[in-house]
Amino acid sequence: MSGGAAAAVEPGAEGAEGAKKGGRKKLILLAVPLLLIGAGAGLWFSGILPGMLGMGAKPAEEAVSEPPAIVPALFDMPEIIVNLNVGNRRASYLKLRSKIEIADSRDVAHVQAAVPRLQDLFTTYLRELRPEELRGSAGTHRLREELIARANVAARPARVTDVLFVEMLVQ
Repeated sequence: MSGGAAAAVEPGAEGAEGAKKGGRKKLILLAVPLLLIGAGAGLWFSGILPGMLGMGAKPAEEAVSEPPAIVPALFDMPEIIVNLNVGNRRASYLKLRSKIEIADSRDVAHVQAAVPRLQDLFTTYLRELRPEELRGSAGTHRLREELIARANVAARPARVTDVLFVEMLVQ
C-alpha cells in the first residue's frame, strides 16, 4: 500500500510542477512582447530610434544651408497733418504719427522708396474721414485696417503686417 500511495502522490506532484512550468511559459510569452514594445517606445520617444531610421534632426551641414529666419521690422512714417471732412462745421484736424510693421526686415528699402506714395494714399484717405469715424476703439481699428490695406498696395513687394499709432490727435 505504501507503494500504491506513493504512486498516487507522484502523479499529482508532477501535475502541479507541470502547471507551474506551463504558467511560466505563458508569463514569458506575454512578458517578452511587452518588454520589446516598451523598449521600442522608449527608444522612439527619446529620439534614438527616429535618428537611427533617418527621421531625426537634419545634419549640421543642412541646417547651415537654410535661409536666415525672417525678422519683422518697424519703419517710422513721417508725421501727417490733415483737415478732416466736417462739411459746413468748424474745421477739424488730425495729426498722425505712425510706424509701419514690415514682415521682412530685408524689405525696408522697398518701403523707403514708397514713402511718397504711402503719404499720398494715407493723406487722401484721412481727408475723407469725419471726426465721428475716429471715435472709440472700433474707429481706431477700422482706421488701422484701411491704412494696412493701402500700405500693402503702395509698398509692394514688401508685406505690411501692421500700422502702429504713435500719436493720433483730433482737434
